[in-house]
Amino acid sequence: MNIILFEPHEMGKPLGRRDERTIHLLKVLHKKAGDRFEAGILGGNRGTGIIETVRLDGSILYTLDLKTPPPPRYPVRLVVGFPRPIQIRRILRDLSNLGLEAVDFIGTDLGEKSYRDTRLFSDGGARAALIEGAVQARDTRVPLLSAYESLEEWLGERPWDKPTDKSADKHAGHFRQRMSPLLIAADNVRPEGSLANLNALGQSIVLAVGSERGWSDAERDKLEAAGFLRLSMGDRALRTETACTAAAILGLEKTGFLG
Repeated sequence: MNIILFEPHEMGKPLGRRDERTIHLLKVLHKKAGDRFEAGILGGNRGTGIIETVRLDGSILYTLDLKTPPPPRYPVRLVVGFPRPIQIRRILRDLSNLGLEAVDFIGTDLGEKSYRDTRLFSDGGARAALIEGAVQARDTRVPLLSAYESLEEWLGERPWDKPTDKSADKHAGHFRQRMSPLLIAADNVRPEGSLANLNALGQSIVLAVGSERGWSDAERDKLEAAGFLRLSMGDRALRTETACTAAAILGLEKTGFLG
């Protein structure tokens, strides 16, 4: 853990002996009473925590001094066809770690239908993966997470046209206010160009990644009709989580947000 995050409702409450944050502070970082640690409130400010007391029952009493705003999320949204649940966890962790603004999952024509039935979105597993990625990046905010039955539903909703995280405006600046997001679908089968050649400095971006078997021809037509450019990421067939991470990093680099 690079930062110890607290839920707003946990403020002032001791950390229990079996809490993973307690274990990390005492067993991994070897902190003791009087020591400081990096801390933050989920969705709020960052700063410093101080261990006031390690009680006899092993729980921790602490105080927090949180005055630093979290880093802005990058104005990048990524949608991906439902992969296996274990891959969903990895994708959410890594995209949260990269600082993306929003992550959507959709059912696709060639995707395995049973993957949509995962309980990760209802049992807290998806949120835990997002928080894990944010903690690694010393962030207190996580991407907006949504799920849709199909590409058609997602295109009809156009979630990228709805407000998400105002902090992302600090990265996109006036470009975000004057211009619609750049819409890109990763496609190595019928590409119109290469993502490596994209030049979109300062522009917000929406990245669409297909399921493990890619896009159907019908989905390619729907994406094109909705204004998406189909761009290649090379000749190799990539694992879903690899494709998501590669698309996100290329998008961040080509829009200039990594700089």
